[in-house]
Amino acid sequence: MEYNDQLKNRVKRMEGQLRGILKMMEENQDCKKVITQLSAVRSAIDRTIGVIVSSNLVECVQAVEKNGEKTDELIKEAVNLLVKSR
Repeated sequence: MEYNDQLKNRVKRMEGQLRGILKMMEENQDCKKVITQLSAVRSAIDRTIGVIVSSNLVECVQAVEKNGEKTDELIKEAVNLLVKSR
């Protein structure tokens, strides 16, 4: 799978958020604010995982269909990846 610039930018934004959270912790900011930011990063990670799995699934299904193979096992694997990420 090729990771496009949009996907890489998502990860860079999360990296920036994490740096901001670390700074908040170093400044002893309110825990509610820190938790809110941590929750935002967790949501961003979950969405990114979903994008990667779904994009990979589409690519793999298309490749498998070209070869005349069954897609059932591939779909199970993608679902397992999503479940494991939770």
